[in-house]
Formats: sequence, C-alpha cells, structure tokens
Amino acid sequence: WRLALALLLLPGGLGKPTARQERARPGAAQHEDRQGFQYDHEAFLGKEEARSFDQLSPEESRERLGKIVDRIDDDKDGYITTEELKNWIKRVQKRYIYENVAKVWKDYDLNKDNKIAWEEYKQATYGYYL
Repeated sequence: WRLALALLLLPGGLGKPTARQERARPGAAQHEDRQGFQYDHEAFLGKEEARSFDQLSPEESRERLGKIVDRIDDDKDGYITTEELKNWIKRVQKRYIYENVAKVWKDYDLNKDNKIAWEEYKQATYGYYL
C-alpha cells in the first residue's frame, strides 16, 4: 500500500494530478505498514515484475509505474480508489498463482501426460526420501 500511495504522489510524468492534495480524497484511510516495502512492492507488481523494477533507474521506474497507475484507474477519473487498488492487487496475485502452478506442474508431471498421478506427486515431493 505504501508503494501504491507513493505512486499517487509521484511528481511529474503521469499526465494526471500529482500533488498530494489533488490525488488524495478527503477522509482517505491511512495505511499502517506492518509488512515492509518489499511486501508492498511484490503485492502491487507481482514477484517477477517487482524484480524487474529493482533493476530500473528512478526515471524508468517512474515512467513504468505511471503506465500501471493508468491501468489501475478503471473508471479513468484520475484517481485510484481503494476498490480499484484492491482489484488490481487481486489480479496481480491471481496471475502469480497461475504462473506458479504452471511452473510447478512441469516439475510434478514427470511423464508429461498433463496429469499428476499420486506416484508422480510423491516422487516429485519426497523422491529423495523414498
């Protein structure tokens, strides 16, 4: 959330109002940061995308984040609501889950028949113990 809030406050380059008072709606809830920056970074961007952002210059990062902010703003009103941000994070997490399942599936489907039999699961999970 802290990263998302920072995105809303980035100066310049977003093509939308950027001053804090212009981007924050009256009565907006304050974020309590318990997990830390990296947690927010991954939740907002996804694990793979977060890693790629770590390699960017501040200018490149600002430009790419601006494009993402525009994608999050579903109603295109120039503001990101809590609901829009929640929906974005859910989409990112769902994409991560599907990508992770696809990667792990290859490791477990030992005979490549697109099914995971109990024996394949046991072998992939506990193979060196059996």
